[in-house]
Amino acid sequence: MGYGGLLPEIDRRGEVMGLNASALPARRGERLFVELAAGHEAVRQAQALRYQVFGEELGARLKNGPAGLDADDFDEHCHHLLVRETKTGEVIGCTRLLNGRVARRIGGFYSEGEFDLGRIPQLPGNLLEVGRTCISAHCRHGAAIAVLWSGIAGYIQLHGIDYLFGCASMPLGDGDLQAAAIMNRLRRQALSPTDLRVTPRQPLLCDTPTGVLDAPLPALLRAYVRLGAKVCGEACRDPDFEVGDALMLLDLTDLNPAYARHFLERVGEH
Repeated sequence: MGYGGLLPEIDRRGEVMGLNASALPARRGERLFVELAAGHEAVRQAQALRYQVFGEELGARLKNGPAGLDADDFDEHCHHLLVRETKTGEVIGCTRLLNGRVARRIGGFYSEGEFDLGRIPQLPGNLLEVGRTCISAHCRHGAAIAVLWSGIAGYIQLHGIDYLFGCASMPLGDGDLQAAAIMNRLRRQALSPTDLRVTPRQPLLCDTPTGVLDAPLPALLRAYVRLGAKVCGEACRDPDFEVGDALMLLDLTDLNPAYARHFLERVGEH
């Protein structure tokens, strides 16, 4: 498949993949700024960073896309949020955003490949799926992650999003025991109501998770929980990325006020 099937087209009104590409203007800080990708080259830069992090650094088996790019059929239907260095313009962080209205039009969300989402797609209001999030190895500090979250916060405000959700990864460990231990902590700290549970299509290998101790949460999972997100049941095993994925759901009415203020204030800063 050529680039035309993987990358978004921009029409004369500035719409990318059915959404307004100019809705989140670039905000330049002294070191970093966040923007929505506009055009083929900007999306390619995000796909190249994803390949670098997921394929080269983490050894994931990436099945789709041209050499040197992590690309799939969802990319052309998503907005791509980029964090760039202000001086060089280099993309050092990215995530992709799939609006629920678009997901309904194309037949579903990316995370439905890993989970039966139950009633989540039918929740009232606007849903936004966040995925393929990564930060370049030399920039994994609080500033880069905060700038990325500020972009998500700005997008949420501008598009009237009611629910934010997505897969957050965790290391498996031997026999998936580390993932099971992380799930123990998530169950104790942030388990969703029963009616919002999802079913993993490939459960963890460890079938006695209650017999292992808690483990610290990875950074992205910890950020979700601090914001007020809930884990919607058991994790899915992703053999291609060699991680466990937890489906996290944030009802924006449950947003932690302190963290909401922290991230929303950064929209103006960056």
